[in-house]
Amino acid sequence: MADSGVSRLAGLRKAAGYTQMAFVSDFVREAARLVIDASLSVRQLRRWESESPPPLPHPGQQAVLEAMFGLPLAEMGFDVPSHRHSTVERIGDDGEVKRRAFVTGSGAAVAATILPNQRGPRIGAGEVAAFRARLVELYTVDHRSGGIPAKAGAQRLEQHITRALSHSVYTSGVGRDLQAMLSELHSNQAWYGYDSGPIGQARAVAMEALTAAQLIGDGLLQLSALETLVLIDIKADRLWEAASAVEFAYGLAARSGAGPTVHLVIALREANVATNAGDTAAARRALSRALSYQSRADMDTDMPDWARFASPIEIDYATADMYMSVGDPRRAVPFLRAAVDGLAGGYARNTAWYRSKLASTLLDAGEVEEACAEMGTVLDAYGEIDSDRLTRRIDAFQRTATAIDTAVARDTSARIREATRGGCT
Repeated sequence: MADSGVSRLAGLRKAAGYTQMAFVSDFVREAARLVIDASLSVRQLRRWESESPPPLPHPGQQAVLEAMFGLPLAEMGFDVPSHRHSTVERIGDDGEVKRRAFVTGSGAAVAATILPNQRGPRIGAGEVAAFRARLVELYTVDHRSGGIPAKAGAQRLEQHITRALSHSVYTSGVGRDLQAMLSELHSNQAWYGYDSGPIGQARAVAMEALTAAQLIGDGLLQLSALETLVLIDIKADRLWEAASAVEFAYGLAARSGAGPTVHLVIALREANVATNAGDTAAARRALSRALSYQSRADMDTDMPDWARFASPIEIDYATADMYMSVGDPRRAVPFLRAAVDGLAGGYARNTAWYRSKLASTLLDAGEVEEACAEMGTVLDAYGEIDSDRLTRRIDAFQRTATAIDTAVARDTSARIREATRGGCT
């Protein structure tokens, strides 16, 4: 085969935005998705692209290549014997009709990267990486400043990803990556809604995230949507649904081969449900389970970004929440102190949230001066954080402190009124 034929495959790969290594990785994923026993190495791909004539892919490899590019193997630069001509080349009489029928019939509409009748910008690995960087930045914004400022950035990113999916040309692998990011983004938006409302909208977005993850068969992203849905359901007084989500999540985690940290997140959500249901025994069992998973967290080799928050800090916080639910703030205080002490830098929103919980708990325990000192630390950072949930907690502290006739309580109440003026009440 001539060199032009060899360069054809390389040209198709590059036009799709793949490096050789990325193409091999996507080939393996596509083979698994199609349930075809086919593998590929970078070395073999290099032979296909550089040797003249190149070795002919075996039938399984042929099926995967044709699904990825939406083209018959012969049009990728290979000399294909007549008995290996696929169904792709026998659909219709016109070349373009053949290609359209193949892409539609195979269910690989997003694989039409290099079809001449497709219009729109090409989306490849570089654009996917840029979208991913923006998604990661949203985590930073949320941790630093709260859900309200992160929400605006998420809406813009959602529009850009949706536009890319609707009006661009890309491979099936790139399309799947974009849909996966959209699911993860919806889970983030659900969290922002949990943080700052409205709660009904947050639940709707969480369900959208779950559906998107189910459609691409990504178990870990389904778990991301479920863990946020549990929190939203608790807040919406839908404990029965939250409990069902936890039960389903455990089964899904087992089927997906999820690691200890993902299981830790589920155990924490189980503890949330039990605590809010007033089932202290079940909450203790869930927290014990969480400790067991946490002890194995260093075995995780591929922890998803959304699960990285899970740590001993979260277990301490959940334990304190359990004690507060049974009216024992004094036993909750040491766990909240440990949680606050364990927080790392860069998590201003979480630090303020945890300190405000510690302040409120100290106030309930009768430790007024220490409670007001902790709340003073929260107010020092409050101007940089935009979270309705935090504002509501600070307002609740102020209402309790107002009834306490001490100088420090009165001063803290006055400072809260000044800090939250115009905010959520």
